[in-house]
Amino acid sequence: MATSTTAVSSLIESTSVQLGRIRVLKQGIQQFDEPQSSSPKVGPVVYWMFRDQRVRDNWALIHAVDQANRLNVPVAVAFNLFDQFLGAKARQLGFMLRGLQQVHREIEDTLQIPFFLFQGEAIDTIPSFLKECGASLLVTDFSPLRQVRAWKEEITKRVLDCVSIHEVDAHNIVPMWVASNKLEYGARTIRGKINNLLPDYLIEFPTLKTQIKNWDATNRFIDWGTLIENATSKGAEVPEIGWCEPGEVAARETLMGNKNGFLTARLKNYSTDRNNPLKPNGLSGLSPYLHFGQISAQRCALEARKLRKVNPQAVDAFLEELIVRRELSDNFCYYQPHYDSLQGAWEWARVTLVAHALDKREHIYTKEQLEKGQTADPLWNASQLEMVHHGKMHGFMRMYWAKKILEWTSSPQETLEIAIYLNDKYSIDGRDPNGYVGCMWSICGVHDQGWKERPVFGKIRYMNYAGCKRKFDVDGYIAYVKRLVGNTKKRKAETLLDSKVS
Repeated sequence: MATSTTAVSSLIESTSVQLGRIRVLKQGIQQFDEPQSSSPKVGPVVYWMFRDQRVRDNWALIHAVDQANRLNVPVAVAFNLFDQFLGAKARQLGFMLRGLQQVHREIEDTLQIPFFLFQGEAIDTIPSFLKECGASLLVTDFSPLRQVRAWKEEITKRVLDCVSIHEVDAHNIVPMWVASNKLEYGARTIRGKINNLLPDYLIEFPTLKTQIKNWDATNRFIDWGTLIENATSKGAEVPEIGWCEPGEVAARETLMGNKNGFLTARLKNYSTDRNNPLKPNGLSGLSPYLHFGQISAQRCALEARKLRKVNPQAVDAFLEELIVRRELSDNFCYYQPHYDSLQGAWEWARVTLVAHALDKREHIYTKEQLEKGQTADPLWNASQLEMVHHGKMHGFMRMYWAKKILEWTSSPQETLEIAIYLNDKYSIDGRDPNGYVGCMWSICGVHDQGWKERPVFGKIRYMNYAGCKRKFDVDGYIAYVKRLVGNTKKRKAETLLDSKVS
């Protein structure tokens, strides 16, 4: 796809969004009402929202409204709902749809901007809507995932010549293409680049302007109740979770709520507690909201930075994960098309994994056995069941979990496929660059280095049960997960009973 990082369009020369955050994917050819007319025919602006599902602190929405006001045309927000995108189930779809319901309400009631929801293939629905409303500009979110990039390439081909397309990176603090123009080897190679650019990009958001010209009102009723019921029924094998409330309001409460907000109540112990699986409250709890774009990473960083004088070590550790590690994952998935396969590993890792692929394994388990947590390792089983029933696995355990799958399957490619399948199916924040890179790091040594060679793993970093016992109370963690699973099953049974009674 041809792109440009310069202000090639006069539309964006004076935008309130930093220019580096916008890429022109397609420059529309302006049409005129009549051959003799000097006034171009300009249509409305459409913001196709998908990765950044929020109203506040959204650079793409800010840009769309800004451009609509400059052109004196109306603006609308469009969202295309896919049928179980990348295997999403009730857990992920319910969370997303309930958050979108809030976006719909706020964007129409507060901003008077219409929200259109489509179902089907975006390559069909988005071009059709642009043609129907006579749009002149499409603003889109950025995503490094190849499926989304393929949609954009096809949409660019299908839209009329008069439509311009702007891509805005509202997900990263430093836009992915600004931070680096190549595949980075690891955190150490990208950290300095990002930190040098933070003074320019880690800034307060401008006020979202009120649109000057309103959209021609039409009946846009969305039956959210039926939509949510249908989506969650179809994906009911992975039920919704109750500990994480969806939406922008809940996201901000998780970040900085007065009672148990991460920054207000739990930040001070982050640098030590985040690696202890027995202290889940030591984590920020923000990953579901960041994944669905219900909160801006930039907002999280801005608020955390205010507390650096009080908790410098904790804030630095949080910002490293929030900015450097997250943006490194986007870098990998964008510049490495094989981000979820053995082909995407560094050469040294591919060589060592292939060389040890036929090494004797103590156990070989099927995907079904692994999915049910039926292995000889109670610690691994606990981590798998935590993800299945809780919707999230502790980050430290995820490393152990993925590496043990390498020990128990017949090839590294099978290992990777199973790990990604399980993570995408059960994790509330699955189908994400962080998830793919986490699996690739654990199994294929991406963003890591070669270590002492050993059977099965070759030079890939090794983890074992004994090492975990030295790090934390393994028996305590297993007991914690058993209680967690028991409580989840009890709530599920009570909910089922209540539904039958009613």
